[in-house]
Amino acid sequence: MTTTQDAAPIATSGFYINGAWSTPGNRTALAVINPATEVVIAHVLEAEQSDIDDAFAAARAALPTWSATPVTERADLLDRLADAIEQRGDELAVLASTEIGMPLSQSRGVLVSLPVEVLRSTAQIGRELRWEYTDASGSTIVREPVGVVLGITPWNFPVHQLVAKLAPALVTGCTIVLKPAEITPLNALFLAGLCDGVGIPAGVVNIVTGRGASTGELMVQSKAYDLVSFTGSLAVGRHIGSVAGEQITRATLELGGKSPAVVLDDADLEASVRTTVANCFTNSGQKCNAPTRLIVPAESLDRAVGIASLAADAYVLGDPLDGTTTMGPLASDVQREKVLDYLDGARNRGATVHGGGRPDGYDSGYYVRPAIVSAVAEDDPVVTDEIFGPVLVILGHHGDDDAIRIANDTPYGLSAEVWSNDPDRAAALARRIRAGQVRINGVRSPHPPVAPFGGYKASGLGRELGQYGVEEFLETKAVLAHRTQN
Repeated sequence: MTTTQDAAPIATSGFYINGAWSTPGNRTALAVINPATEVVIAHVLEAEQSDIDDAFAAARAALPTWSATPVTERADLLDRLADAIEQRGDELAVLASTEIGMPLSQSRGVLVSLPVEVLRSTAQIGRELRWEYTDASGSTIVREPVGVVLGITPWNFPVHQLVAKLAPALVTGCTIVLKPAEITPLNALFLAGLCDGVGIPAGVVNIVTGRGASTGELMVQSKAYDLVSFTGSLAVGRHIGSVAGEQITRATLELGGKSPAVVLDDADLEASVRTTVANCFTNSGQKCNAPTRLIVPAESLDRAVGIASLAADAYVLGDPLDGTTTMGPLASDVQREKVLDYLDGARNRGATVHGGGRPDGYDSGYYVRPAIVSAVAEDDPVVTDEIFGPVLVILGHHGDDDAIRIANDTPYGLSAEVWSNDPDRAAALARRIRAGQVRINGVRSPHPPVAPFGGYKASGLGRELGQYGVEEFLETKAVLAHRTQN
């Protein structure tokens, strides 16, 4: 199989440090692969200790002036960056789809339009925030930037994840050093160019590339930051949290989930199942808040499996840049093999797996057919583990209490969904689910995107987006003084 994006490779890119591009010699070159073709489309450099030191030094040097810049000016720069993303949106969407394999229609939404909305809404929050006020005791409460931020982002929604850290850092007066995932670094370098073009001062935004196990580890161990904001796997998040804890450094960690979608007996089964399939399989299921466990009334289990299987079969796998494609490849060969291993294991343990496997006729690309898993034990790894692929498990429940038991039977708590024709019943059930977000009857991301995003339990620490996301990048100071007597 070939795609429309088999053009000549992009030139090797360097680092963006202190407002300038740096391409030091004697650095390891890392290949960036188009997951739809397995063709190398670019190389980026792997940062070493000296590059990391330079990036943090630049961020530290820029901090005093940037933090003293009026918040209105900082917010205006976020709006200008949003304008730049809109102006280059088509180019960015194609780059993102080529780099990650996401269908172009999805890239235009979650990797262009959503980051624009996040930038604009964060800018407005900065303008409206109470940066200084007097409390009931007469003390002056001052909000200040936490300082230099280390941002480490994942590969699944690269532009959005970068902006979700960049926007609150900048509006609060922090400076930031960003490291994107090694398999999707080109979006970050594109964004660095836009930051430079809109006039964000030198040293405020710095971007270095490299592997997580090498460059990322050096950055985490550097002690050069005041806050680390990480999105990624639970295992890496535990490690970063441990390092930050030893240093008594603040950390925000968004670590994924195994989200339930609970369908009650009064819900429209057809609509709820089909919508859950669509929500689960966005970006080939490579989504931390994907509703990967569909929990339906036991008496409707067979019907739900049938509806879901038909919906899965309707997906068109292919070139992410082709308008008829509704599911692209997985992001890497490692991810593809992981998904296939989970499905093979479930089959071997007696589960029923509809779909899954490598599609016929694809001689290249990391494609996996979407899978519906049923007749499976609640403690099976395919039910309990975050797989990060197009895999939906369907389980049966025996009433509301049993549905809640199954929904909460997970170490994660990032997101959940509830389906019912009774708003009061749905709301009551939502309050019993241990998750940071609960969506009722298929509601997706609200507009503007200011609802806090983050999870309970092993899904992480802290929140992103909106005022709660901005608060993560602020320190609170109380200035106590004797009141002046008239």
